[in-house]
Amino acid sequence: MGLIDLTHPIVPGMVTYPGLPGPVVSDHVGFEASRSHYAPGTEFRIARVELVTSTGTYLDAPAHRFPSGGDIGSLDLGRCVDLPGLLVDAQGLTEVPADAVPARAEGCAVLIRTGWDAHWGTERYGSHEHPHLTPEAARRLASSGAVLVGIDSVNVDDTVGGGRPVHTELLDHDVLIVENATNLGSVPSAGFSFSAVPLPFTGLPSIPVRAFART
Repeated sequence: MGLIDLTHPIVPGMVTYPGLPGPVVSDHVGFEASRSHYAPGTEFRIARVELVTSTGTYLDAPAHRFPSGGDIGSLDLGRCVDLPGLLVDAQGLTEVPADAVPARAEGCAVLIRTGWDAHWGTERYGSHEHPHLTPEAARRLASSGAVLVGIDSVNVDDTVGGGRPVHTELLDHDVLIVENATNLGSVPSAGFSFSAVPLPFTGLPSIPVRAFART
């Protein structure tokens, strides 16, 4: 069995979504400052991180869209670890239509490969050009039995205008969303499992994850 990392590294100051601040990393206690607390030759570093929850490769729980929706802390690991995976090759499509996604995906993670991760770190990545699902595709996935939908672009939705019908449809049906995946070109079309492991942070709507496939 092999592991395929599908996660963008989190780098201080990086931009994930236009307009959202990048992460800030600092020392709460550095090696030098810690020396007075320990025996000679013993030192530790404790870092502090400030970031918005939609940073890097991250998972949206229903609470991201709905005030009464389940949050990250209440998420059962069985819904995001070792899920049977299905890969949709949507390269070259700006709008991923309903007939491109599976009608049956009971208990699966459906990953949408668009190739948009090639633009990660550029202004184009977060532009309105990015590939996204159509509302019809979201409805099909919501009724397919899928547990999770992932994509290697900045958003599952079209970001022109203020509506977010794909988020609304999927999260209303308790289908988790992973955005900003990467390296989906290394994943087979089937015969793999998918995991996107979050910290169990009570009350949060979204959180960065370590996403990976197991073949």
